[in-house]
Amino acid sequence: MEEFIITKVYSDINGDSQFEDIRVPLNPAGTIGYLSENYKVESLVFRKVLPAYDYDFHTAPAKQFIILLDGKIEIETSLGEKRVFTGGDVLQMEDTTGKGHKTKNLEMIERKSVFITFE
Repeated sequence: MEEFIITKVYSDINGDSQFEDIRVPLNPAGTIGYLSENYKVESLVFRKVLPAYDYDFHTAPAKQFIILLDGKIEIETSLGEKRVFTGGDVLQMEDTTGKGHKTKNLEMIERKSVFITFE
C-alpha cells in the first residue's frame, strides 16, 4: 500500500511537545497516481519568513498543516528532541497548548510555506 508521511507535533498530557510520524494511506487513482481521503480544512495562508528566522518556544496558533515549500528548518520539542525538515515536507501542528516548540531556519534564505488550518 502506498502512503504519505506527515510529522505531527503535539502536546502530551504534561504539556510537553512531542513528534509523531503519521502514515496517511493513499489509494490508487489510475493514471493520476495515488490519493488520500479528503481532509476538511478551514483556511489557507501563504507565509514568507526572513533568513534569520529563529523563533523561541511557542505553541501553534491553531491546528494546522504546514507545507514547507523551500529551505531547511529545525524544530525542537520542549523535551529537547530536534528534527530537520526541508522543502516538500508536511507538518501537522497540534501543540496549541503546553510548552510549545522552537523553530529556526538552517539556511540563510527567505523561506516560503503554506499553512492550512483544520478542526
